[in-house]
Amino acid sequence: MTGLDHYRARMQKVLDHIERHLDDDLNLEALSQIAAFSKYHFHRQFGAFFGVSLHRYVQLARLQRASKQLAHVRGLSVTQIALEAGYDTPDAFARAFRQRFKQSPSTFRKSPDWEPWLLAFRPFHAARSKIMSTAYTHDQVTIREIAPTPVAIFEHRGDRRTIDATIQRFIAWRKAAGLSPKTSPTFNIWYSERDPVNSADYSMDLCVGIKAGYAIEPNEYGVKAGEIPGGRCAVLRVTGDTHNLEPAALFLYRDWLPASGEEMRDFPIYCQRLFLNQPELGTAAELFLPLR
Repeated sequence: MTGLDHYRARMQKVLDHIERHLDDDLNLEALSQIAAFSKYHFHRQFGAFFGVSLHRYVQLARLQRASKQLAHVRGLSVTQIALEAGYDTPDAFARAFRQRFKQSPSTFRKSPDWEPWLLAFRPFHAARSKIMSTAYTHDQVTIREIAPTPVAIFEHRGDRRTIDATIQRFIAWRKAAGLSPKTSPTFNIWYSERDPVNSADYSMDLCVGIKAGYAIEPNEYGVKAGEIPGGRCAVLRVTGDTHNLEPAALFLYRDWLPASGEEMRDFPIYCQRLFLNQPELGTAAELFLPLR
């Protein structure tokens, strides 16, 4: 085991402990002892390794359990769920819930809106993905003949760190247009690397599948009509954390493509975001590499 593997194993113990002991006092001293790190440095180590603070990670873990209870456990009152999540009052819980998920606990219980929920948990899933090593195999890749797909295109150009603001505008437009993810597929098309040398060169499109002939009126969001061309594609399905699809894309380019004997078509790699019947279980996406 390398030094990095040993370090990851210690951090994994902390995540496992948090998941199993959400009702306990998950303070800095207790968690640093689990990891066998100094309590004077552990909060910085955790934040540097996972990209999210220890306090926020614990809060998100408890909110995740609470939101699943709201959606699926009818025998628990909102007050009980709030107390189990570590909040002193239902009002404090409701404020935190509304701030994170853009809906009240009672509204979420009646009719969960999963899009802001998934967006809020991106830091949580991204943190966990740093521990999980994902390995892809050649038999996971299929070649399909894809039909042309008319789409509404919402462009993002510039620093990837501003993508969340673009996503929020995209969600606002598609809601106003009545294009739900349940009925209208979501696509991302990447024209640049995930981390280009110049961050301003990052370029991608957020797209919604539309019916042929769907009219897109001039709008303040700059949404326009376009098409994802049809043709042969290598397809790789990714489940769990789909916040960063770069490892899957690298597998297609670096490992699968040279061994396949195939050649790429002149269209960027793209993905379709898949709507799961139980979004709280994670997300899914299919990555498409266009072939000749």
